[in-house]
Amino acid sequence: QVLLVESGGGLVQPGGSLTLSCAASGFSFTYYAMKWHRQTPGKEREWVATVTSGGGATKYADSVKGRFTVSRDNFKNIVYLQMNSVKSEDTAVYLCNYQDAYGMDHWGKGTLVTVSS
Repeated sequence: QVLLVESGGGLVQPGGSLTLSCAASGFSFTYYAMKWHRQTPGKEREWVATVTSGGGATKYADSVKGRFTVSRDNFKNIVYLQMNSVKSEDTAVYLCNYQDAYGMDHWGKGTLVTVSS
């Protein structure tokens, strides 16, 4: 059974930092690229970042480029999202995701990040 469990969300002040984690199980983690997305009520889900299966390459949405860093630990089966210089518009539920070999998307339940003073 595929399981993706996000953690690390919370309240952070503008300009602050936060690190999110996504613990993965039930599939061959090292075979797949992993992604972070975010969801705000009333808006479409937004892709945030991708890390390749080996962790050697990353890609970011323009809205977070230079502020967020995605990484992974293939020994622990965890993918991280380091968030720096956060802004109020970064407030969202953050979800990790991967697409399996059959093209099916798998999602965690998300962790809420609130940026507020």
